[in-house]
Amino acid sequence: MDVIQRNNIKVFGNDSATQTMLFGHGFGVDQTSFNQLVQFFGKDYRVILYDNVGGGNADPAAYSSERYSTLNGYVADLLDICNYLHLKDVIFVGHSVSGMVGMLSSIRNPEYFSKLVLLGASPRYLNEEATGYIGGFAQEDLEGLYQAMSNNYYAWASGFSALAMNNPDRPQLAEAFASTLSAIRPDIGLAVARAIFESDHRNDLGKTSKPTLIVQSSDDIAVPAYVANYLHQHIPGSSLANINSKGHFPHMSSPGEVISAMQQFL
Repeated sequence: MDVIQRNNIKVFGNDSATQTMLFGHGFGVDQTSFNQLVQFFGKDYRVILYDNVGGGNADPAAYSSERYSTLNGYVADLLDICNYLHLKDVIFVGHSVSGMVGMLSSIRNPEYFSKLVLLGASPRYLNEEATGYIGGFAQEDLEGLYQAMSNNYYAWASGFSALAMNNPDRPQLAEAFASTLSAIRPDIGLAVARAIFESDHRNDLGKTSKPTLIVQSSDDIAVPAYVANYLHQHIPGSSLANINSKGHFPHMSSPGEVISAMQQFL
């Protein structure tokens, strides 16, 4: 299958730039969620955007419940993109699940990456009583979420988008998220949610050799502050930026804060 079509790859920015910035979006949104970051960094960088299979304008025929039952399918896709476009030493900016996808990809093929920026990323969403790990969700929370998605996906999408965006004074942000989340086929949305929320990549954190920036906003329903600190403690040489932003989508709600943190890191 053609990689460009499969992942709806778009190239923007400064064609003469020596450095490439590659953006990977989170669950329920698409590459347009990075529009404000692209507008800023496109002046100095070559910028590459893509949609994860199962969402956005990625090829619907490319989705396979087997391939994408874990994050490994998305890792394979990202490495396909890097290989197809002959990329090397890119700055990878990954939101939410794509943060972990980028990190795992940098472990498998480090030559493709120079730095990682993780926006609201998590190695594990489930709490673990035995170790005291606080991922943000108990198993019963996830079962309730899956049930709500199964019962009425579109009602769930509307409610979840407002909680995750957490900017009630700007309802248009939640409406934008609800629109892209509702565009996902419900059975695919549920399967992808399971793959994400039941993942556990804590043991991989120490394997990456790339300079990593962890960007964390407050009141994030999906990723509590504990997780950002955990990432910082377990990713060698990482930097942590706690920014003045609420919710799980700081690049959409507070792009200036994200840009400032990235500029200091880069």
